[in-house]
Amino acid sequence: MDIYLTNNLTNKKEQFVPRDNKGVGMYVCGPTVYDDPHIGNARPLIIFDILFKLLKKKFRSVTYVRNITDIDDKIIKSSKDQNISSKELTEKITKSFLEDCTYLNCEDPTHQPKATEHIDLMIKMINELLKKGFAYENKKHVYFEVKKFSDYGKLSNKKLEDLIAGSRVEISENKKNSEDFVLWKPSNDDEPSWESPWGNGRPGWHLECSAMSKKFLGNEFDIHGGGTDLLFPHHENEIAQSRCANETKVFANYWIHNAFITMSNEKMAKSQGNILKIKDFRKEMSGQVLRLALMSAHYKQPLDWNDKLLTNCQNTLDKWYGIYKDNLKSVEVSDQILKPLYEDLNTPGYIANLHQLYEKASKGQDLELFISACKFVGLLNESNEIWQKYKKDKATINEKEIKSKIELRNKARKNKDYKEADRIRDELLDKGVLIEDKDGKTLWKFK
Repeated sequence: MDIYLTNNLTNKKEQFVPRDNKGVGMYVCGPTVYDDPHIGNARPLIIFDILFKLLKKKFRSVTYVRNITDIDDKIIKSSKDQNISSKELTEKITKSFLEDCTYLNCEDPTHQPKATEHIDLMIKMINELLKKGFAYENKKHVYFEVKKFSDYGKLSNKKLEDLIAGSRVEISENKKNSEDFVLWKPSNDDEPSWESPWGNGRPGWHLECSAMSKKFLGNEFDIHGGGTDLLFPHHENEIAQSRCANETKVFANYWIHNAFITMSNEKMAKSQGNILKIKDFRKEMSGQVLRLALMSAHYKQPLDWNDKLLTNCQNTLDKWYGIYKDNLKSVEVSDQILKPLYEDLNTPGYIANLHQLYEKASKGQDLELFISACKFVGLLNESNEIWQKYKKDKATINEKEIKSKIELRNKARKNKDYKEADRIRDELLDKGVLIEDKDGKTLWKFK
């Protein structure tokens, strides 16, 4: 079965065909480690993790590169605000990011390069651009001259004037033109810097991905991914500098972008003050709940984040864990079951298939297949014991108190004080405990 992906370079859904038989190369823009990752950052982690799994099923060799940007103006500002070094900040946030990836059950990429480990490659690429006339130096700054690249705007499918008008373009008297973007800039004495032919300084953000993708995937590769907010100017600039430096007609063949996460239909962003950090969920619920929630809408569509979504995903997984068994043998998941994922990563369609498999498994049919199909997309990856522990830890009441409350409720019911009985039931529910009256007994479980 063929894989189809929506390619923003052509603005249509296309069959995915690798460049050559050596294997598939995929580069995805990773985090700028200046603050703990939020739920919006988690969406591309999940989407491209699923694509990675699908590609590995289909092709013999897949190289997945996801960078870590550990030098950037945001990092410098944040480190100054916190009165710590950039190195201390980036190490702390990188550690938090990697813990988030584990929590969300994401596979490790094949390579996870850091920008600061590849400054020499960036300097080399800048020299190439200068030598070939696509860049210029002015007052220890080096800029890419956008007008020299005739295909600029092809990814965004817009004219240069429209792109500039609709974006925040850095204003600088050092530029020839307002649209030109920085490749190298000088650093102040208290900022991270590296030696270069243009003086001590640091690379521009866009250049980092071009240098690292070249090292691990070559001048041309198959898939480039990231959030839709990176389409312009970041990805547009990557294409320009990479194609000009490497003298190629293409950079990546397929450009895949996931849509935003919203809250009450407003984009999640620090400027909006509606940021939910991934690490804040770790003690509250299993990472599988977040993973299923992030899969619940097609990656091309905005996903509105709310408590109802999380409750529904929690309840679904709770139901699935009701029939889950540890240590069952893994079985092959057929292309027919995976078909929605082959069709442009249609995760809602795949979840519908999982519900159908659950119905069969709950009747004793193909339990191994149901569990294997869940595991294929990173679900049901924890034992029942760990799943129950999340629920127990979330509850704000212990077992002794629960049993005491149930006794009081039973007395109230015996005395026909149903209002008090309902009050106790609701109190337990608020504290994370579900109760059920069955065959003359009151059963309870953590919700």
